[in-house]
Amino acid sequence: MALRRVLGLGGALGRRSCCSKRPLPPNFVEALRAVVGAPNVSTAMAVREQHGHDESMHTCAPPDAVVWPQAVGQVQELAALCSRCRVPMVPFGTGTGLEGGVNAVQGGVCFDLSRMDAITELSLEDFSVAVEPGVTRKALNSHLRGTGLWFPVDVLGVPPGVQWSQGCWGPLGCAMVLGVHQEYPWGSGCQDRWELGGQAGPCGDRTDAHSPGPRRKRAAGYDLTSLFVGSEGTLGFLTQATLRLHPLPEATAATIAAFPSVRAAVACTVQVLQAAVPVAPIELLDEVMVGACGCFSGPGLPMAATLLLELHGSWHSLAGQQQQAEEIVRLNGGSGLAWAEEPEERGRLWAMRHSAWYAALALRPGCQGYSTDVCVPISRLPDVVVETKRDLQDSGLTGPMVGHVGDGNFHCLLIFDPQDPAEAQRVHTFTQRLGRWGQGPPGGWGQGDRWGDSPVPSPDGVGLGKRALLLEELGQEGLDTLRRIKAALDPHNLMNPGKVL
Repeated sequence: MALRRVLGLGGALGRRSCCSKRPLPPNFVEALRAVVGAPNVSTAMAVREQHGHDESMHTCAPPDAVVWPQAVGQVQELAALCSRCRVPMVPFGTGTGLEGGVNAVQGGVCFDLSRMDAITELSLEDFSVAVEPGVTRKALNSHLRGTGLWFPVDVLGVPPGVQWSQGCWGPLGCAMVLGVHQEYPWGSGCQDRWELGGQAGPCGDRTDAHSPGPRRKRAAGYDLTSLFVGSEGTLGFLTQATLRLHPLPEATAATIAAFPSVRAAVACTVQVLQAAVPVAPIELLDEVMVGACGCFSGPGLPMAATLLLELHGSWHSLAGQQQQAEEIVRLNGGSGLAWAEEPEERGRLWAMRHSAWYAALALRPGCQGYSTDVCVPISRLPDVVVETKRDLQDSGLTGPMVGHVGDGNFHCLLIFDPQDPAEAQRVHTFTQRLGRWGQGPPGGWGQGDRWGDSPVPSPDGVGLGKRALLLEELGQEGLDTLRRIKAALDPHNLMNPGKVL
């Protein structure tokens, strides 16, 4: 409780809910079992606690029951039952979010959609596939083997096998893992990489709604897909997504480059993008993170600011791209380039980045982790990263840094002792300072300079953790508009209550 009070989380977590929690109605659990069968309903405390938290520092808030629907019809029946009985509903993917998005702060029923794992409607000619929410990226690409197509979006820094379903990761709410921050030659924004459509339900008292089907261009009506994708499970469930696929690259090469400073590594990233080198993922690890990964998984890299980058293209073009990237790396003082082209070699390189979260936690066993999340204009990225590192050092915090720097996004993985109120206060002060980067960095920029356009670093969503900053991002009128949308689509506030707003 002291930690929550120090971090200013008492209002969200000290109470079980943002309003009073009601017990489940009599015979309600039996009604759930009648829909999905007894094996697919659990009220065991261990199961409920497993579904009552994610990877964030927010206190576990277990639901009253967990259900595993296996078909769209079951989701609709369960949702209709919850709606009639005014029981809150919380979507759940794999619980790897960082903002408390799955915490059942008002109790209710957790919908674990991991058993809805069908892959349907594969169209090679349209470069699209429809999937249910339990489908993982690895399972999808395994299904696509031999077609010449793939779904390239990977999730860095979370456990292998992460699923895309509700409450799982990032700002996409009902399809979070698809919104990972990577840069591919075929587009820089989420909507450039896939179409997300299909079936969404329930929504308020309605049990079924559809967003438009997958088309390359569309300008009919409001963008319902983006509305639901950005809602973090507060407007309904997504029971099917139509994803855009891409041709497998003919050739792929990955490398790791060490730099004398974080500024040099970030400056190299900016120059690579400015030179239009068709880089796919490009990731930053500062020297603290590299050292942590070395202790955790033993890659034997020098403790220096490091870039991991990957190039995709044809065999003919790849050699020129590698030469161009090497020249830019050397201009910025980088060294140690050795290209890996075989899948096994590339997998070993990227394994370090995939294990970053757990490597950071291993720096201080028994301590807790909290991931900050900042996205800034590329032009400001070198200065912002350097200022943030200086702020970390001045604050006396352990905070290895990783970043999807190709799109201006980076994380400080803060590791702290939850039993130390003074350290917790420093974490809170630092995160608030970082969260309000729209007002300028510590010490200020020159006149007219700003870190970005808004104070909420939102690539990993709002959830519980960043609700207080949403007003600063949107203003009162914008926030009131969101509340009116929520009230119209979920008039009884049953969908993932207490999150975002």
